[in-house]
Amino acid sequence: MSDHKGFTLWFTGLSGSGKTTITNQLVKALRKRSVPLEVLDGDIVRENLSKGLGFSKEDRDTNIRRIAFVANLLSRNGVPVITAAISPYREIRNEAREIMDGRFVEAYVKASVEVCEERDVKGLYAKARSGEIKEFTGVSDPYEPPEEPELVIDTESQSPEESAEQILTYLEEHELIPAA
Repeated sequence: MSDHKGFTLWFTGLSGSGKTTITNQLVKALRKRSVPLEVLDGDIVRENLSKGLGFSKEDRDTNIRRIAFVANLLSRNGVPVITAAISPYREIRNEAREIMDGRFVEAYVKASVEVCEERDVKGLYAKARSGEIKEFTGVSDPYEPPEEPELVIDTESQSPEESAEQILTYLEEHELIPAA
């Protein structure tokens, strides 16, 4: 019998908040512990599973439902999953939580729009502010922070390594992964 359980660590936060950076830290740490793992990164899913979807609320909801569907399939079969997608709307995140039946760990990767804009290597915020990108979360489209996430990861006050350590501690304490 294995020491891990299927669960979905669902990152939510603005573009540039640190979701992918923290995911990369966690992947290294979990692989060192021989935890099998799948990552569903928002950008990669959009390219493959959700190609053709735009950024309207309906399209974003469809994208998140697809991510939740795949995460549920994997986690119910014992595979730990990390999702790293903005998932800006509370209602659709709650829908994802419901279908996962106790295997959903919401991690709010918290950073202000100003800090995310400073970190923006792709220039997306500038494009959104100039009107080149319509419906951009945090600028011209809302982001609804979770009301009761299992974890709040404040990337303005801690490093990616500290953020990953906070998450690993949570996962260990809840016996989702073996202790180091």
